[in-house]
Amino acid sequence: MAEFPLKHVYEAQQFDRNLLDTVFQVANDMKQDMADGGKRYGRALNNKIMASLFYEPSTRTRFSFEAAMLRLGGNIITTENAREFSSAAKGESLYDSTRIMNGYADIIVMRHHEAGSAEKAARVSTVPVINAGDGAGQHPTQALLDLFTIKDHFSEISNLKVAMVGDLKYGRTVRSLSYLLTKYSGIKIFYVSPPVCRMESDIKDYLVKEGVPWVEETDLDAVLPQVDCVYMTRIQRERFIVPGDYDEAAGKYILTIEKVRRMKPETIIMHPLPRLDEISQEVDDDPRAYYFEQARNGLYIRMALLYLLLTAG
Repeated sequence: MAEFPLKHVYEAQQFDRNLLDTVFQVANDMKQDMADGGKRYGRALNNKIMASLFYEPSTRTRFSFEAAMLRLGGNIITTENAREFSSAAKGESLYDSTRIMNGYADIIVMRHHEAGSAEKAARVSTVPVINAGDGAGQHPTQALLDLFTIKDHFSEISNLKVAMVGDLKYGRTVRSLSYLLTKYSGIKIFYVSPPVCRMESDIKDYLVKEGVPWVEETDLDAVLPQVDCVYMTRIQRERFIVPGDYDEAAGKYILTIEKVRRMKPETIIMHPLPRLDEISQEVDDDPRAYYFEQARNGLYIRMALLYLLLTAG
């Protein structure tokens, strides 16, 4: 059994290289076991219960966590939208909801609209809490599956140039991925966004502190031929506060087949999904389009985390 010192997973900064290697090894084991019909891990979490507590809508994250728990032989309790259909609608605090769930489940997977909410829940929870996205804060499990996808393609996560494109100001996935990329050598990050969506200074300052070079760009065409990974994101209407900012940013960057032809043959295209119009559907057939494989990798990463948090000492 792999050692895993974390009790909760609420931010990317919790992971060092050793922990990342552990998660990726177990995820690879899960992937192989799935191909073998679940002979090794299919009953690993028998009689364990996962509470799926999502205060915001979700498809891939929620379903992949629930599928992961079921694939490991566990059970789930869930609500369609905890913000509307749980006692939160009656004004129940996150503190109380977390303490109540401690009596029902062995692990809590939480998506919440407030940044930092998962860490707050973890402080009072007697069972493991996994952050499945906290507002414009972080999405650590998405970043883990993103890195797992990059590693699967390039074998090593080093000496790579990564472009993060779109909503960088409110995009929790790019924030978490930026943190994790600092654990590897030879990384350079290109932040490509409209001025209203620039990456926040806390992330850029962290990169400087960790010695990871980054540049800001507005011209995607100029960046595409240089990079090894293009990480597209949607412009998130629901995150914008200032009227007019969304209209200024929406539709700014659209990856078409013509633009893809400017990329290197080995470059991969990623996206946390859902997409709007930022990647043309015709790009899906290009062998460099990795976003559906990326989504599938979420199952193995989340199986690994559930297993490690519930079985490793």
